[in-house]
Amino acid sequence: MSNGLHNNEFSWVGSQSHYVDEIDVRQIQHVTIGRFGGNSTAGQYKNEDACLVWTNEKEDWEFVVLLDAHQSAESAELVISTVNVLKGVIQKKLKLPTKQAFEQTAETLLMTFESSDFKESCRKVQGETAVLCVVRKGKFLWWLSIGDCLLYLFHPELVALNETQQNHRSFYEWVGQVNTFELPVPCYSVGTKELRKGKNQILLTTDGLVECPNTNFGDPNEVKKPFETLSNKQGVLALLEEIKEKNVRDSTTILSWFINVDADSTRPSNG
Repeated sequence: MSNGLHNNEFSWVGSQSHYVDEIDVRQIQHVTIGRFGGNSTAGQYKNEDACLVWTNEKEDWEFVVLLDAHQSAESAELVISTVNVLKGVIQKKLKLPTKQAFEQTAETLLMTFESSDFKESCRKVQGETAVLCVVRKGKFLWWLSIGDCLLYLFHPELVALNETQQNHRSFYEWVGQVNTFELPVPCYSVGTKELRKGKNQILLTTDGLVECPNTNFGDPNEVKKPFETLSNKQGVLALLEEIKEKNVRDSTTILSWFINVDADSTRPSNG
């Protein structure tokens, strides 16, 4: 698999380039991708994160996948290659009206993960991975969360009510050698959210960020803080520079972008 890089597409697995001791921040259209493989002085020597980004400004959507594997990157490689094979199908679904686009994208991904072929492939890999798939289309956000990657939505109205993290970190859920889709009832969460009028920030991260020692990134407001004064790219860089400085071992991958919504958002009937 190539380190797929086009002006509106990107796909990477940590086994291709590990970024141990090295920060890499780049743009795919308006989406910032930040990667840091961890510090070798803390004992790190490999990177098992992965990500995929597709954007379509004309059709007003982004589709992103973030993965955090362990034991090896093989499970992340399998998920990324599987989703890349589905690219034509998923991008066709994303042309549909938003509700149908979300429903049919979810159906495509879940049917694939539940298929006997995919499950057989999972049995052959070493290790397993958390998977977070996110679509933003128009003024709505959809996600499929398996495991413990994090999804934040930052908007002043939501922050004021202490609503930032959209999914919950769910432990003992993976895709791979140990596979939630092998259970009699597969375990994952799916969600949708209306973006608020004005400036919304969508940020995904693997857990290396929130588990970094001597930082407060377990508090979403600390994750948001650099972006209050810095650009998107500089904000991602600042987060990665801090965890590098604090000698984090675990690799961290961040995806961040801003969406401006002109349309009014839902308000209470008495508000």
